[in-house]
Amino acid sequence: FEHASLVAPSKLTMMNAKDASVLLAPSPAGQVYDSMYYLKGAAAGGICCSITHGALTPVDVVKTRVQLDSVKYNKGLIGGFRTVVAEEGAMALTTGLGATAAGYFIQGWFKFGGVEYFKINAVKALGEERAWELKTPIYLGSAAAAEFIADIFLCPLEAVRIRSVSDPEFCDGLVDGFSKMAKAEGIGGFYAGFAPILAKQIPYTMAKFAVQGNVADKMYASMGKTPADMSASGNLGVSLSSGVIAGVAAAIISHPADTLLSKVNKAGAGGTGSMASRLANIAKAEGFVNLMTVGLLPRCVMIGTLTAGQFGIFDTVMSALGASKFHFHNPNE
Repeated sequence: FEHASLVAPSKLTMMNAKDASVLLAPSPAGQVYDSMYYLKGAAAGGICCSITHGALTPVDVVKTRVQLDSVKYNKGLIGGFRTVVAEEGAMALTTGLGATAAGYFIQGWFKFGGVEYFKINAVKALGEERAWELKTPIYLGSAAAAEFIADIFLCPLEAVRIRSVSDPEFCDGLVDGFSKMAKAEGIGGFYAGFAPILAKQIPYTMAKFAVQGNVADKMYASMGKTPADMSASGNLGVSLSSGVIAGVAAAIISHPADTLLSKVNKAGAGGTGSMASRLANIAKAEGFVNLMTVGLLPRCVMIGTLTAGQFGIFDTVMSALGASKFHFHNPNE
């Protein structure tokens, strides 16, 4: 198959053939990893995250309610759905949809686009052979950097979403929620959960991309094929299957921080001290076991489904935009 250069042509002319081959990434249709590629990756990431998080808003509403009031919502995922619908009507399950769709489009833009940017540039710097050996650290580092940037933009929207879910009377939509939070708490109110959102999202994203990438590689290896050898439906199947596994792993790793994030955005939670003291008070009150387990099952269902959908939609949108996602490659094979 054709190769797309990861280094400038002028530099390639200064290398011998063996050195140059290490810095070239196999790519169907001669994919070039330039600024347009990164824009396509960012757009695909925004679309896949907005669609999947928006579609799973009802599950997230119940999950958040369980975390905020485990005494009332103590009958599992299905029981939580029934309680919310019985007391507030079916439309309550769409609470926070606007903030969710907008927030995760922005987050997905920077997260997926950022991961593509950072991992490809790591290959440029290291060479493909060394990058293959270090692909897991590259996944982890790329995901952490991309997620940090994405969370700066996500945090205000997540604060509005959680406040509206915990208090259905709080606002009449995203714009109204922003206005009310800004008037009541100022800019600081939007970033009250920044520390726990980083603690939740960065490990989650690191696990998500590292596990998915490695599982997908093992699936391709077991079939004796590369992504370039597979049909579009075959690659989609690999993305969905590896995405489910990655989602469950990521959900378990990040669940304690997710519980803290849900609680710290509830008005008055953790007292009136500093953010660190509030988080410590909440963690102490909940206990380690509850932080690890309360709401975990619905979150595994949500994140497993969501992650599989994200990778599947990402690959589909990238293909529709005429781009092929970068895959690490062992140049010795």
